[in-house]
Amino acid sequence: MRKDFPEEGELVIGTVVDVKPYGAFVELLDYPNREGLIHISEVSSGWVKNIRDHVKKGQRVVAKVMRVDKKKGHIDLSLKRVTEQQKKAKIQEWKRFQRAEKLLQFAGEKLGKSLEEAWEEVGYKLEEEFGELYHALECIAIEGKEILEELDIPKEWKDILYEVAIENIELPTVKVDGILTLTTTEPNGIKVIKNVLKKALKANPYEDVVVDIRYVGAPKYRIEVEAPDYKSGEEVLRKVADTAINSIKKYKGGEGSFVREYH
Repeated sequence: MRKDFPEEGELVIGTVVDVKPYGAFVELLDYPNREGLIHISEVSSGWVKNIRDHVKKGQRVVAKVMRVDKKKGHIDLSLKRVTEQQKKAKIQEWKRFQRAEKLLQFAGEKLGKSLEEAWEEVGYKLEEEFGELYHALECIAIEGKEILEELDIPKEWKDILYEVAIENIELPTVKVDGILTLTTTEPNGIKVIKNVLKKALKANPYEDVVVDIRYVGAPKYRIEVEAPDYKSGEEVLRKVADTAINSIKKYKGGEGSFVREYH
């Protein structure tokens, strides 16, 4: 929000406010009070007979910034140079920003602050530290307000940001897995392995980490771990696998191994 103009090569999101035979004017949502022009030659990679067949007034678009003339206030945009993947990513980024700004506004209202004051007092500082406002709120929800200790933010803001974050942020999860191989020459081998796997599941020390062990095909089992971050996920995955391997070795002919899988 601090920059007055986008950078060349940047992807921006905007609303088409006017369509002329030679191009479309787009109001940039990322940059208040700025408009860009999509020349008809930058609308589509194919021949464009009528520009209104491709863009319409009120349409939300994702465009690439081709040229910026700050003195004249001109911003040249392109639609045809944006891939579908880039478009989806930019729209998702914009939705995250909108969600984060609403939460910042909500937090500010609790302190009697306007949205502008909220940005000046904490919003920009969070963006500078974490790269993205929504990511900052995710980190606060996961690690607590202690993560803000080194930032020059008033205590009242730290408290309210934490309160808003834990109540409104849906924490992301990661999945890690691998193949566990267990064998034994015990007569009741199937029962032994079942007990070993039950013991392995109990090795998970975290309430917010979910472990699932599925039969793949003798003698292999897949361990799947869903966790709030890779660090705890990898820790639990290794702990569960090690517990199973150490347990099976206590039985006759017991052998075990584990191979981490990457997707």
